[in-house]
Amino acid sequence: MEPQLLHTVTDGTAHVVIHHAAKRNAMTAPMWRELPPLLDRLAADPAVRVLVLTGGGGTFCAGADISSLRDPAAPGEEPQALAVRAEEALAAFPRPTLAAVRGHCVGGGCQLAAACDLRFAEEGALFGVTPARLGIVYPESSTRRLVSLVGPATAKYLLFSAELIDTDRALRTGLVDEVLPAGELDKRVAEFTRLLVSRSALTQAAAKEFASGRTGTAPYWAAQARGSGDTAEGAAAFLERREPRFTWTPRGTPAPDTP
Repeated sequence: MEPQLLHTVTDGTAHVVIHHAAKRNAMTAPMWRELPPLLDRLAADPAVRVLVLTGGGGTFCAGADISSLRDPAAPGEEPQALAVRAEEALAAFPRPTLAAVRGHCVGGGCQLAAACDLRFAEEGALFGVTPARLGIVYPESSTRRLVSLVGPATAKYLLFSAELIDTDRALRTGLVDEVLPAGELDKRVAEFTRLLVSRSALTQAAAKEFASGRTGTAPYWAAQARGSGDTAEGAAAFLERREPRFTWTPRGTPAPDTP
């Protein structure tokens, strides 16, 4: 199979699968370029409530395919810029995102996983941020995202040493949210995404916006909450001891307040 990104949408969950079996799912230049427009299409699909990013076979992503990045097709295109563009597109995806990790999650693969909202890993997975092995300056935006996720000390350990860490340490430092026994990752991810789909999309969208650090959109979300009916539905469902039937769906991107 040629290196590619595969995707499906089932029961509100979009699955994006990295396929490059010959190189442990390393991302080629065309794959980096393909990810942002693919995410745009999925974001525009009202059926998509959650996005799961994973790797085909027994590994997540071994980073960037260096051989393909040395000669990008677009003249003047910086190889590192491809990865940053893809990472930022993933971080900006408007619905909850989850990286389902098994095997190696290294370099650009860890960059993608860190850009997701949550990370679930199978026991035995290995994580690493490896630019120090190649003499590469890790992007400022990626460094800041890593620091916000695991703290300065762990980020410096990963960046300075380029060493791989196991799931125990990844869980302890906040790089992953859950670690699952071998063979149970897919089941847990399916269970959790069903849970997310059942929850309030309004709550999730506003929380993701606020957590991103973007300011000035609180009035927008307050207006959305007032007009959605979801708050009343949530209260009614709680009092009636039934599952809520939330109806809010995204209606464009909120604009920040103007001073």
